[in-house]
Amino acid sequence: MHFIILLFSLAILPAVTQAAPLVAVDVGHGIVDGGARSARDRPEYEFNRQLAGGLAQTLRERGLAVREINFDGLIGSLAERPRQAWGSDFFISIHHDSIASNWLKYWDWDGSEASHTDVKRGFGLFVSAQNPDPATSLRCASTLGAILRRAGFVPSTWHARKHLAADAENGVWYYDNLVVLYRTTLPAVLFEAGVIKHREEELELLDAERQARMADALATGLAACLSVSSPVARSQPASGRSPGRK
Repeated sequence: MHFIILLFSLAILPAVTQAAPLVAVDVGHGIVDGGARSARDRPEYEFNRQLAGGLAQTLRERGLAVREINFDGLIGSLAERPRQAWGSDFFISIHHDSIASNWLKYWDWDGSEASHTDVKRGFGLFVSAQNPDPATSLRCASTLGAILRRAGFVPSTWHARKHLAADAENGVWYYDNLVVLYRTTLPAVLFEAGVIKHREEELELLDAERQARMADALATGLAACLSVSSPVARSQPASGRSPGRK
C-alpha cells in the first residue's frame, strides 16, 4: 500500500523536463463486432468508445501523450491493435463486461425480450504472464485498481471463478492468452469498466459524471505508474500463441 501511495504522489508532482509517456488507448470491439450486448440491448463498443474518449482527453490534460487505437471502430484484427501501438510506453484496452449465458435472466425491454443478470457487477483488470514486460503490466494494473477503489469504484470478485488472481484486492487477474496483452512489445492491461448486463450498473456506466470520475482515476493511475516504469524493447511483435476472446 505504501508503494501505491508513493505512485499516487508522483502522479501529482510537477512534470520534469522529459518526453511525456505515450499511452496507447484501445477501444475494444468495433462497428462490425459490437461485443457484448447490454441489458438494454446496446452494443459494448458504444460504451467502450465513450469511456476511451474520456480517458484519452483526461490523459492529455495530465500532460501524457495518447495514441488512439480503433477509435473509428474499423480495426477487424485483434493483432492489429497492439501492432498499431508500437513505440508507445503502455497499452490499455477499454472494455465492458458481460456474463455466461447460464447466469442470464430475461425481461421485456422496449417491447422486446432482452437478457440481464443480477449476480455480477464491478470492474476488472487483466494482465498476461506472457507479456514481454509482465512486471510493469502488473504494477500498473495494481496501481489502477488501487486508485479506482480509492475513487469509490468496486472490483468484481466474479473473475475468481475462471482466472488466477494477480492482485485480487485491487481487481487484477491473469488472462494469459488474450491477443492484445501478449502479442505486443509493451506492457499492457485490459480494463473491464463494469458489467453492462447488470441493469443498474448499465445505467451507472452511462452516467457522464461517473465516466469522468473513472477516466480521472485511470489517468491518475497511468501517470503514476509510468512516472517510475522502465522501458522495454518494443521493436518486434510477439507471436505464436493461441488467441483469447478480447
